[in-house]
Amino acid sequence: MRRFGHGLVLGKFYPPHAGHHHLVRTAQDRCERLTVLVCAASVESVPLADRVAWMQEAHPGARVIGAVDDIPVDLHDPAVWEAHMEIFRTAVGEPVDAVFTSEEYGSELARRFGAEEVCVDPSRTLFPVSGTAVRADPAACWEFLGPAVRAALARRVVVLGAESTGTTTLSRDLAAHYRARGGVWAATGWVAEYGRRYSEEKLAAARAARPGATWADISFTSAEFPVIARRQDAEEERAARTGSPVLICDTDSFATGIWHERYLGARNTEVERTAALTHRDLYLLTDDADVPFEDDGLRDGPHLRPWMTGRFREELEATGRRHLLVRGDRETRLATAVAAVDGLLAEGWQFADPLPEAR
Repeated sequence: MRRFGHGLVLGKFYPPHAGHHHLVRTAQDRCERLTVLVCAASVESVPLADRVAWMQEAHPGARVIGAVDDIPVDLHDPAVWEAHMEIFRTAVGEPVDAVFTSEEYGSELARRFGAEEVCVDPSRTLFPVSGTAVRADPAACWEFLGPAVRAALARRVVVLGAESTGTTTLSRDLAAHYRARGGVWAATGWVAEYGRRYSEEKLAAARAARPGATWADISFTSAEFPVIARRQDAEEERAARTGSPVLICDTDSFATGIWHERYLGARNTEVERTAALTHRDLYLLTDDADVPFEDDGLRDGPHLRPWMTGRFREELEATGRRHLLVRGDRETRLATAVAAVDGLLAEGWQFADPLPEAR
C-alpha cells in the first residue's frame, strides 16, 4: 500500500465523530506527516477553537489547524471552488501529496491541491454516523462521540441546597432513575460533593492529632475553597467525558461560593471565577422546609438553613442560572426533578445550521 509524505484531511467536524476519527487514523497510518484542517463558518454554533482542540486531543500525532470559511458552498461553480481553495491553501501553507476523504467532492479537492485522492469508507459502513445526524440528535449518536465532545454536549444538572436538605439523596435518586432507562442512559454519571470528602478528611486529621476533636473545633480558611471548587469541577469534567447525555452533580463550584459566604461571611472572587468557567444547564435547589435537620457529625447550622436556601436562590436568579426549587417528600422531589430534566432534554441541543449547499 502506497505511503505519502504529507497528507491532508479537511472537514467541518461539526462536531467530530467516530467516522472522522477513523478517517484521520487511516490517513496517519499512510502518511509521514498529516495535517487536519478544521473549517468553520461564522454562522455555526460550535466555536472553531473547540473543534480544533477536540481533534488535537484525539489525534496528538497530527498537525491540527483551523480556518474560518464563510464562502457559500457551490460544488458546481469554479469561482466558488477557487475562493475556498485560497482559504485552504493559505491555512495549510505547504504542498499536499494526498487528500484523504469520504466525501463526493474529494476527487476535485485532491485535483486542486495537485494531490492524490484516497477515499475512505464513503458509504459509512464502518461507522454509520454523520455530522448532520449528530446535530439532529446527539443522544441517538452518543456511542460515536469521543470523550471531549461528550463532555461538551452532556446536559449538566446540579442539585444543591443547605445542610441536611436532601441534596445527596435527590441527586443519587435522579442518577439511578436515568440509569434504569438503559441503553445510552445506563452510563449516567453521578458526581459526589467533594467538599464533604474534604471536610471528612479535615476532621479525621484533627482527630489524629487530638482524639477528642469534633466538628465544632474545625475552621476553614478562604484559601481552601478555591481548592475545593477546582477539585469539584475536575471530577465533574471527568464524569462528563465518560457518561451519558445527562450528568447529575451533587453540588458544584458555584455552590462552593455560597458555602464560603456561609463559613467566612464574604464572597471569594477566585471561586466565582472558577465557577464561571463551566456551563451548567439546570440547578435543582432543595428546600429546607420539608426535611428535618439531621446532625451527622459534619453539620452545625440548622438555624442557617433558611438563610442558605435564600442565598442560593438569590444568586441563582442574579446570575441568570436556570433553576427550580424542589419541595415535598422524597418521591415528590424525584418526580419533580425527573420532569424538569426530561423537559431540558426534550429541548434538544439547538445546533445552528451550517451554510447551505447550492444544488
